[in-house]
Amino acid sequence: MKAPPSPWWVAIICGMASYIDAAAIVSSGTALVLYQHSIGIAESQIGILSAALTLSIAAGAFTGGSLGDRFGRRTVFLCTMAMIALGALLLILAPGFGALLAGMILMGLGTGADLPVSLASISEAAADHHRGKLVGFSQILWFGGIIGANVAGIIAGSLGRLGGQIMFAHVAVVALVVMIARLSVPESAAWSTARRERRAGADTLRARRTGILDVLRDRTLLAPFLAIVGFYTLTNIGANTGGQFGTYIGVNVVGLSVQMQSALGIVMLGIGMLGAWGFMRVVDTPWRMRAYAVGAVLLAGSYLIPVLFGFTIVPWIAQSFFNAIGGAFAFEAIMKVWSQESFPTLLRSTVQGYVIAVARVVAAAVALFTPTLMHTPGLAYFLIAAVVAVGLACGWAGFRRPRLDAFSQEDAAVSDSRTTDHSSTSFGDPRGVSELDRHDRVDAARGPHS
Repeated sequence: MKAPPSPWWVAIICGMASYIDAAAIVSSGTALVLYQHSIGIAESQIGILSAALTLSIAAGAFTGGSLGDRFGRRTVFLCTMAMIALGALLLILAPGFGALLAGMILMGLGTGADLPVSLASISEAAADHHRGKLVGFSQILWFGGIIGANVAGIIAGSLGRLGGQIMFAHVAVVALVVMIARLSVPESAAWSTARRERRAGADTLRARRTGILDVLRDRTLLAPFLAIVGFYTLTNIGANTGGQFGTYIGVNVVGLSVQMQSALGIVMLGIGMLGAWGFMRVVDTPWRMRAYAVGAVLLAGSYLIPVLFGFTIVPWIAQSFFNAIGGAFAFEAIMKVWSQESFPTLLRSTVQGYVIAVARVVAAAVALFTPTLMHTPGLAYFLIAAVVAVGLACGWAGFRRPRLDAFSQEDAAVSDSRTTDHSSTSFGDPRGVSELDRHDRVDAARGPHS
């Protein structure tokens, strides 16, 4: 019997979904500008294409998560990479707006659908002692996608249409390489077990729940779902606003040059990556929520720094720095971990797809009104701080107390199912399995030499 791949290999290959997500968004923003004069794309059409990408990612996450729980992780994450590569190829060859729109939609659907399924694959390949670390590693790859797209932009930014084609080719080549590498990743053992149990009519936690209605009907599932949706949707408004309008404020309000603002952005990418490494070190320890609390204060407080001290260079740099550090411990990485731990196998991908979809749609809707608010940046950043603070409070309320994760409770249900009727077992009830029993099973599974 062939040995399963290393969990780190799965984390790298499946985590490239985050790389491609970032690379696709950043590359599109630059490449479409390069296409504007070379193939006659109007400014209004650039806005339509950008919106199409954002909404397609949301739609892809909404549908892809459910498909991953229904048909398997491997089937979906191979198809999504093919969709991304094909969409990028259309963008490379597109003679005009129609083909560009089709390429954007296809690339966005593939990217969005891949994210929840790939993250579920990572968490299900990992062991308890490093699950959060491996899921958190996807944030490092997300930063890598931004850097890769910016490097491509530096190389190709003066080449007109060819430059845009090079940037989209970067996305296409990475997608093809990842698709080939993913052929070495087998179907998730947890998903295969859950499917067999469901087909056999087994009354286990992981086989009983398979749709979003199961989440809405069970308060022990609904509570973490609402906490994650509230947390990620509201904090993402701050991140999305900073990404779209940070350069505008830096140049037009603070008084930096475009080059200085870009250099500041590159430095803060490095700070963010260091913060992500720090998150990986604490996420699987009892220090997780303490780190979250510190990160939450820094993240929400960062938006108030220029409000209190003025939109000048030093407060602007301080805002960027504390935002990068706080976000590492209290933003997307912790959302990914909570989403994996809080739901049974046949709901895991579905739930995260809904979370990503809701957050992207709300961010796109808010962005329609943000330019008007940016005429009064002090008011805009005060409102952002308030919205982000509410989101962070949702995360704290939902996860401040220690709770057993879905993986341990699923194992308990299976191991006890021969002698115990689980019809009354409540998901999320810590009485379902003792910590000692759980660690004994994990140690036994690892073997004497692990």
